[in-house]
Amino acid sequence: MKYIIPEKVSRVTTLLKNADYDAYLVGGCVRDLIMGKSPKDWDLTTNAKPEALVKLFEMEGMKVVYENIFGTVTVVNEDEEINSSLRQIEITPYRCETTYSDNRHPDSISFADKLEDDLMRRDFTMNALALDPISQNITDLYGGVLAIKNKVIATVGNPDERFAEDALRMMRAIRFSSQLGFAVSHETLQGIFKNKDLLKKVSQERIRDEFVKLIDSKEPAIGIGLMKQLGILEIIIPELLEGDGCIQGGVHIYDVFEHLVHACQHAADKDYPLYIKLTALFHDIGKPRTRRPGNKKAYTFYGHEVVGARMTQKIMERLKFPKAETELVVKFVRWHMFFSDTESISLSAVRRMIANVGKDHIWDLMKVRECDRVGMNKTEAPYRLRKYFAMIEECLRDPISVSQLAIDGNYLMTTLAVKPGPRMGWMLHALLEEVLEDPTKNTIEKLSERVKDFEKLDDVSLKALGEKGKAAKENVDEEEVKKLHVKHGVK
Repeated sequence: MKYIIPEKVSRVTTLLKNADYDAYLVGGCVRDLIMGKSPKDWDLTTNAKPEALVKLFEMEGMKVVYENIFGTVTVVNEDEEINSSLRQIEITPYRCETTYSDNRHPDSISFADKLEDDLMRRDFTMNALALDPISQNITDLYGGVLAIKNKVIATVGNPDERFAEDALRMMRAIRFSSQLGFAVSHETLQGIFKNKDLLKKVSQERIRDEFVKLIDSKEPAIGIGLMKQLGILEIIIPELLEGDGCIQGGVHIYDVFEHLVHACQHAADKDYPLYIKLTALFHDIGKPRTRRPGNKKAYTFYGHEVVGARMTQKIMERLKFPKAETELVVKFVRWHMFFSDTESISLSAVRRMIANVGKDHIWDLMKVRECDRVGMNKTEAPYRLRKYFAMIEECLRDPISVSQLAIDGNYLMTTLAVKPGPRMGWMLHALLEEVLEDPTKNTIEKLSERVKDFEKLDDVSLKALGEKGKAAKENVDEEEVKKLHVKHGVK
């Protein structure tokens, strides 16, 4: 089989060969080439030492970055896109690693002279492969080619030793299973179960990175299932296990845990963004803590979206997710229980939902709703969802915040002679509430007339009107949703 090597990678290997150094493609890129895939990264190994590598590439006018912890030298191709596999080509000298006192990092690293020394430190047999780009010969000391053929993930040597070196390899094994559709060998599974507590020593950031790759894979359901089976989920996100065996009843055929996994898998099947996948996985996480007996062998879960939003925030903060991503997922979990009855709900309620999540994300909330339905083994886009699409499109042309009123604070001061201060804020909130109920009132003329009416009120009365508007904006949806859920027995 002829493996196609990009010109920019070949340029690096040719420079190394011409300087009488070894040059091998190694690790995941070799695995991907054997599988007929385009590698996402290009990694090389050589017997050249870092200083020699830097000198060699800089003499050719290449941009070089030297990372002295592992001796890795990176050639940066600035003409490539940031996310291109050819943007950075990493070259690491052969190296040996000693003990791993913290189960995360080698206590010391020394450079080796033989390829064999480098391959024996690799995590899995499918990644312990080296390809000579010139001869196209593959060095396979641990049966990696056969493992790829048989679709098996197995450690290089003793699993206990590999996981003691770096406990994150347990998460990597599960993640690779989700990404590649490979089975994890029996011995490796045993090693993970036996050593799972070592993950408690790994930083939350590293765990998060592997978890994100798992959720972003084609089959996150496989990875989540393995994490549960092997006791990893109990260490990483124990809150999800509260839904295991939590029967919902009624129209639900799955327990809460199974429902969340199915919803997340649908988000992956549709290739939705990570924040939607995470929302799908967490959206009903508050149900076990809010479950109460209901009618007709079903249960009620009133307020589970509020409880679930709090739980989701703690999970994502614990795993060190970026603040913006955390806020977005928490917001979606909080508001995923929007109205279900298109015949009863009003356009003003739809406008308030748009105000809650923002115009830029209302369609993402609809995708979450879709994942929720499919996670119940229901159809993807029934009449109700299609009706909401039309209602949302109509409402997007209507005001959903004070800033979108036909008049603003500046107009109140300059044209209507309203003095700046609390009274102005009360007026604007009162105006917004009226416009949410009836968008036809959003004209300069009509709002100006209402302001004149408000000016006649004393502070106590106007403040009460403004606060009433704010409270109504926050509470009407809650009451309408609660009534509909009780009436129709929806979750």
